Amino acid sequence: MSKIDPIFAEVTAPGTPFELGEQDGLRFFVNAPSDLNQLIESARRFGDQTCVVDYDGPEGERRLSFAAMFEWRDRLAGQLGIGRGQRVAICMRNRAEWMVAFLAVVRLGGVAALLNSRGSAAELSAMVDEVTPDLVLADTERAALLRDGGYEGRLIDVTQPLGDDTPVLANSAAAEPSDPCAILFTSGTTGRVKGAVLSHRSLITGLLGTQLTGSMVLHNMAREYGVPVDAIVAQVPPQAILLVYPLFHISGLGAGFLAPFLSGGKIVIMRRWEADEAVRLIEHEWVTQLSTVPTMLWDMVHRARAGDADLSSVRNIGSGGQALPLNLLEEVRALCPHAMIGVGYGMTETSGAIAQAVGSDFLARRASAGRVLPLVDLRVEREDGTLCGSNDTGEIIVRSAMIMSGYWNRPEETSRTFTADGWLRTGDIGYQDEEGYIFIVDRAKDMVISAGENIYCAEVERVLSEMPQITECATFGIADDRLGEALVAVVQADGLDERSIIDWVAGRLAPYKAPVRVAFSRDPLPRNHSQKIDKIALRSLWPKLAAKH
Repeated sequence: MSKIDPIFAEVTAPGTPFELGEQDGLRFFVNAPSDLNQLIESARRFGDQTCVVDYDGPEGERRLSFAAMFEWRDRLAGQLGIGRGQRVAICMRNRAEWMVAFLAVVRLGGVAALLNSRGSAAELSAMVDEVTPDLVLADTERAALLRDGGYEGRLIDVTQPLGDDTPVLANSAAAEPSDPCAILFTSGTTGRVKGAVLSHRSLITGLLGTQLTGSMVLHNMAREYGVPVDAIVAQVPPQAILLVYPLFHISGLGAGFLAPFLSGGKIVIMRRWEADEAVRLIEHEWVTQLSTVPTMLWDMVHRARAGDADLSSVRNIGSGGQALPLNLLEEVRALCPHAMIGVGYGMTETSGAIAQAVGSDFLARRASAGRVLPLVDLRVEREDGTLCGSNDTGEIIVRSAMIMSGYWNRPEETSRTFTADGWLRTGDIGYQDEEGYIFIVDRAKDMVISAGENIYCAEVERVLSEMPQITECATFGIADDRLGEALVAVVQADGLDERSIIDWVAGRLAPYKAPVRVAFSRDPLPRNHSQKIDKIALRSLWPKLAAKH
């Protein structure tokens, strides 16, 4: 793409903000700052513009300008007492305090470990044990959960007032590009939490890559309409994004928070997904950008239909986590006639999207996950390590400056995830066509994506196996019109019913990880030649097992 696209050549030419260089086989932005805080500081120029709208603050609605966010960040940083390289866990639901906490940790050169705020006390305890933070920043509810889970270290409830005598930090601690910046958790196929370490360079590259993509879209539009880029920019309404992803997700951190923050956009926070509230916020706040999953889009479509809602302000809709059904696409286009719709493909370990398709690019290959982004190298490998040709299916392997440094304190898992020559194994099975579009057809990882949430079967099965009445268990995903995939379980057990099993999991893991259906087998579960439970056979048996129940 970079060799033949004239617009890409134009916007990345020497002397431009997106000028590219190459080192050790990786492309990078020559003019990028060395640490994320320097990039964040550039947003001070937005001053009194609205930065965050939070309808669920301690006193109701809050509207915070960029100047107010920076002032709050500097006061909080003055009381943290941490320095470069020290780990600080952040454990809160989506709220302005979460954002301020992250900005404060980055300013001090710390490493922000982003805990899943939906987790149970045991899950939070496991994440804390994994990264052994020097400090935890939490809201009141999560602070209580952490203490219940046995955490006895230093903890600050950042939802409490700082006090008028809190010092304002004057100086920042500079970090090196390769320094860890954030740790984001993923359970992985082992069922145990592990933290993907994202460096300053990887996060900055991902964020600037998003800006580069946006610049290329503008240049393409200008070329299509035969007008200057400035004329297009002048017609674009002020950016306002509805934040629906959890901030501890890479999608929430990057696309939902940092990307709009760096471009002067207004971030409208949702505490949790609720279609009625989403439609209200879009209308009231004149939201222009929505990054979500098909499940949420379906909910929004049904709510908008019922209430005759006006969603015409939406100009950009990004979808990820699962394929966008074609009938949903038509519904969304009818509701949001001015919206440019796109899809993306990425993962925590890649600091966000590594493939994307927007507008006409997306419409040309609606079933794809997008085209590989300019700063990413991608190859598709067979099981024997040989390279696949166009349209041949294999595991997707990627290399980029966006890729994580590794898993925190997990050298063996890091080694298994990277090839000998430094490429990341995504665990996704797919192919690339002649025009560079990526198609995902399966997952090598035993994982279910339900409503955009990654649920690792091994984690759920580990919790199920702790029920003394269960002899054998297996979980897997089945197609679901609303969720994309629904997690179901098959168990061999005595004296249990479906509700007791669902409640058992929901009481020990985040509730969304509980199976939505449970079927019972009187016989031992089928096994393959390796004596592992045969989930392919179980999927084919599921209709019969579920019907019996």
